[in-house]
Amino acid sequence: MRRRFRVSVMGLLIVFVISVLPVGAQGIRKPVWSGQFYEADPDRLSRLLDYYLDSASVQPVGGEVIGIISPHAGYVYSGGIAACGYRLLKDYDVSTVIIVGPSHQYGFDGCSIYLKGGFQTPLGVAEVDETLASEISRASGFVFIPEAHQQEHSIEVQIPFIQKIFPRARIVPVVMGWQTRRTIEVMAQALQKVLPGKKALVVASTDMSHFLTKSQANQVDRQTIDLIKKMDTKALLGQVEKAENIMCGGGPVLMLLLYAQKLGQAKVSVLDYGDSAAAGGPEDRVVGYLSAAVYLEKNEEPFNLTPEERKELLGLARKTLETYFDKGELPAYSTTNSRLLQPRGAFVTLKEKGQLRGCIGFIESIFPLYQTVIQATVYAATEDPRFVPLKKNEADRVEIEISVLTPLEPVNNVSEIQVGRHGLLIKQSGRSGLLLPQVATEQGWDRKTFLKEVCFKAGLPENAWRKSGSLYKFEAIVFKE
Repeated sequence: MRRRFRVSVMGLLIVFVISVLPVGAQGIRKPVWSGQFYEADPDRLSRLLDYYLDSASVQPVGGEVIGIISPHAGYVYSGGIAACGYRLLKDYDVSTVIIVGPSHQYGFDGCSIYLKGGFQTPLGVAEVDETLASEISRASGFVFIPEAHQQEHSIEVQIPFIQKIFPRARIVPVVMGWQTRRTIEVMAQALQKVLPGKKALVVASTDMSHFLTKSQANQVDRQTIDLIKKMDTKALLGQVEKAENIMCGGGPVLMLLLYAQKLGQAKVSVLDYGDSAAAGGPEDRVVGYLSAAVYLEKNEEPFNLTPEERKELLGLARKTLETYFDKGELPAYSTTNSRLLQPRGAFVTLKEKGQLRGCIGFIESIFPLYQTVIQATVYAATEDPRFVPLKKNEADRVEIEISVLTPLEPVNNVSEIQVGRHGLLIKQSGRSGLLLPQVATEQGWDRKTFLKEVCFKAGLPENAWRKSGSLYKFEAIVFKE
């Protein structure tokens, strides 16, 4: 059953009905809750934020923070807890903050994305990143619904903290309506599609349980926090869909967790927890507050191959050619080596007297590395459309080179590309082209030529790489006989 949470919580507050934007309007949204949830005087607000941030004590987490869970009650109740998440991020280079909060005042399906203009607070105007907002809107299908933003506090109370920590950052305000599985999953998928490679941070705005006794609230919140730490999205989704009293912003929190899981090895670090009673509110009607960081775990050891492992893979490629041309089958092979069993993209290049005779591989990590090498060797010998298939009497004469690839990364600025270190992939209009890192070095290309040639490889115009989101880079471990 769908229900909307109608109570705006600042510890124990009543609902204020304030009209700000005419229906259909977009532009600079004036502050609604200044003077109620937080200070209206800019100097007093600035000093208060400094106090909260200076008082926050946090330890670095073991990876790259991609989002935080932050409370949205009045600062007197939750400001110190919210400050922990923002304090953790003070040295981060963030260009855009996507703030996703629940709708407390207006019920609707999907999400409402504020596409143009900005949000004003006593500290000034936080401008909307209109380009990124539009990309998220296209990827999700969600648009701007003015009523969702008119009186909503879950977005507004985050912005002064953002203005303090990231004074030059822009924002994308998103209000989530009915917190259904579809809405949560669609929004997570949209962020996963749009945000990688950008200097973006996601804030999931939520308070915890509402209006229980202190002992009940603390018990319920402990159970919810345990599920969040375990990233048990299935259990959380079940509770959110049933509208259980665990979080008013359970949908935004789930969306952040699902988005993080799509990116890699995600974890949650709880930074602080408290409740309204601790700030002087009554103990029989308590609201809980959580600050937590969602991060991608660091890969402590970059992938590499020992000289012995490289020799084994080259020997496997050679054995593959011999077995395939002698028996028409693939060689029997097994290993307990964890690196050779790890899924990896790889290319096999065959040359005869220094001249290319075939080169085919797999970009994505589909098979274990050893199996990728076996398959790529056969395809390079027999399926490269640029050459006639290799013959049995040629197999002994070809030289074998293997390139084991790192995962693809979007190219945000071509200045990132280092000739000789990076390979390039372009995907656009149903076409794709790939050039390995060593190709640019062998051909003596500079960066500009490298970009042009990868476009030609895909059958695209030479400046096709300029289209946003179509160019990727990768590195490779290259070794040969």
